[in-house]
Amino acid sequence: MIQSVNSIPAFDIKQQYTTIETEVSAAVLDVLVSGRYIGGPLVEGFEKQFAAYHGVTACVACNSGTDALFLALRALEIGVGDEVITTPFTFVATAEVISAVGAKPVFVDIDATTLNIDLQQVAAAITPKTKAIIPVHLFGQPVDMTTLMAIAQSHNLAVIEDCAQSTGASWGGAKVGSIGHIGCFSFYPTKNLGACGDGGAITTNDPAIAAKLRILKEHGQRNRYQYEEIGVNSRLDAIQAVILAIKLPHLDDWNQQRRAIATYYNQFLSQVAGIVTPQELTGGVSVWNQYTIRISSQGQNGSSAAYRESVRSQLQERGVNSTVYYPHPLHLQPVYQHLDYQPGQLPVAEQACHEVLSLPMFPELTTQQQDQVIYALKDSLE
Repeated sequence: MIQSVNSIPAFDIKQQYTTIETEVSAAVLDVLVSGRYIGGPLVEGFEKQFAAYHGVTACVACNSGTDALFLALRALEIGVGDEVITTPFTFVATAEVISAVGAKPVFVDIDATTLNIDLQQVAAAITPKTKAIIPVHLFGQPVDMTTLMAIAQSHNLAVIEDCAQSTGASWGGAKVGSIGHIGCFSFYPTKNLGACGDGGAITTNDPAIAAKLRILKEHGQRNRYQYEEIGVNSRLDAIQAVILAIKLPHLDDWNQQRRAIATYYNQFLSQVAGIVTPQELTGGVSVWNQYTIRISSQGQNGSSAAYRESVRSQLQERGVNSTVYYPHPLHLQPVYQHLDYQPGQLPVAEQACHEVLSLPMFPELTTQQQDQVIYALKDSLE
């Protein structure tokens, strides 16, 4: 057993900052001196840089990943009377925006191996009211976009990729966010590409969609003080744009470090009784925003969730912090009681909520820290 030396955080964004501190500090100071804090060439420059990275023709920066999803639905004119199929095992924003535009979220169960949306159930849930599908590339693991796009195309449905946790991931050699009709990204500080505040972006190859997004995010105006429709105020600050522009060239290296950590974890944890380790699908490249295992309560007293919390508590005693994403599925949340989903209706998602545990994952995690996590987990399961 390796004794705990220091407490290991679930994520650490401070270490990454120290590697680019000089460049970031100088760039931010330049923005402050310029007095140009909203919009302008720095934001436009980042949009072009982000679009080029993803191999798309347009990127529209906005205030957050949530706004990106909301604006995407608005740009596709999805609203009252429409249905949008998505997963119940994700952050609330994915479904929240569907409700915010007046449409109905339709939840289908997830795949037990990937924890991503079950594509067979997507196909079965399509009705005449269905207008779009929002797949979530959860924890950095890409959805099988080949199969999903075939389903969408056969039913003439839009696909909005929720890429909040997966910037840099790919499916079939194409970056996520470039495969569907629209890609939505979050730059929350803990994401693979994180700002020093909030931020988001939308990618597309459709110039009409891009043009409408730019109108919607600026209060619905195409020209100053001429309003074509009801919009919102959703802009990326110049300071965040310049920070993201500095970080983006490092993203592939940082993601590769995450992949190496996931490989190391898998090497030593895949044969440990009582846990299920995450795996990549053939054709996909995960960027491991989270490394999420499942804790099996088989042979243990009490519920799966109680056993998982016991293991988590023991990990913390051994200096290892962990996180639960997500403890409750969206279809059983109070806000969606009116949709009449019943416990047991989406069993894989419900069971995952009782079993998942995300271990420390950030590019700067050392081998010594990884060993501490591994041995602490093994000890906690004994």
